[in-house]
Amino acid sequence: MVSAPHLAPPTTMTSPPTTVLPCASPPGNKSGFSLRRKPTNEEIKSRHQRNRSSVDGTKYKDGTWSSQNEKILVAPYEYMHEHPGKDIRRQLIHAFNAWLQVPPESLDIITKVVTLLHTSSLLIDDVEDNSVLRRGIPVAHNIFGTAQTINSANYVYFLALQEVQRLNNPIAIDIYVKEMLNLHRGQGMDLFWRETLTCPTEDEYLEMVGNKTGGLFRLAVKLMQAESTTGKDCVVLVNVMGLIFQICDDYLNLSNSVYEKNKGLCEDLTEGKFSYPIIHSIRANPSNHQLLNILKQKTKDDEVKRYAVQYMESTGSFAHTQDVVKRLQDQALSLIDAIDATPDTNGVSVGDGAMVRAIVEKIVQSTLSDSSR
Repeated sequence: MVSAPHLAPPTTMTSPPTTVLPCASPPGNKSGFSLRRKPTNEEIKSRHQRNRSSVDGTKYKDGTWSSQNEKILVAPYEYMHEHPGKDIRRQLIHAFNAWLQVPPESLDIITKVVTLLHTSSLLIDDVEDNSVLRRGIPVAHNIFGTAQTINSANYVYFLALQEVQRLNNPIAIDIYVKEMLNLHRGQGMDLFWRETLTCPTEDEYLEMVGNKTGGLFRLAVKLMQAESTTGKDCVVLVNVMGLIFQICDDYLNLSNSVYEKNKGLCEDLTEGKFSYPIIHSIRANPSNHQLLNILKQKTKDDEVKRYAVQYMESTGSFAHTQDVVKRLQDQALSLIDAIDATPDTNGVSVGDGAMVRAIVEKIVQSTLSDSSR
């Protein structure tokens, strides 16, 4: 048996008396001790003016932030912005405004915020996906470098936040923060599945899409609702539209010649991405690991990718995806009818959903009209 170590009783320490030493006295002070005077407001302001870097983000201690420096930072963003895509988000904002009637100044700010966020998020996506083409041109990080592109995208996130502040609506800031968190949560799960070769369930995938793709749609509509006085609630509809948009994009990525021209043949296979048709195909026959192995390789071989597409056809995954898109379309159209029938704050029911309906039908057209599957 090992005895416990002997602990000596604590020694009481007696502190020596504190000696106050005299210091240089200011003029007029005959006590020999320093008297500390509280600085005046003018002195505090002057001190802050000398030492501050920038409250508004435009100045620093040695001068001003130049337009030339700004051009350097946003160059990767501007490169992508000068090659616009389908502009579906701007169309969506315009369409939903028929219901929400947002003041023009606020609508311009919201449109700018969504444009800034969408384009900058593409810069990050292309880096994380190791993409080669975007909108038919080389990706930004292959022109400006990865580090510069990432910094530019992150910088633009904060430019977007500055725009949200211009709405002078505390609810708007809360919306921005929450949906930016959702966007990164969705992206994080998408990347995790890819990097660990973990095939999610269809429900898990739809939840991820709701955060990632639906997040930016939802951000736009929530900001519009925060600036609107009509009382219309469009969030459930925009969530469904986000699912439709992403699943159709997944389908076309593996089957559409326009996508092949703009992004390369079956880019999702090269990325190793678990898109909706791929998830269905893998889970349709879990004992067959061929498609999973192709994803693991992140192949650039067109013949291998064509074989993967044929395999997905054999598991009925493209037909299943079309069925899901059709059901979501029906759900969206029903929600549009319900919003049309809902009275606004003045008790008036006005059917203004025609443009939203047209966007839904435009999104699904290429997917549902594809009879080759």
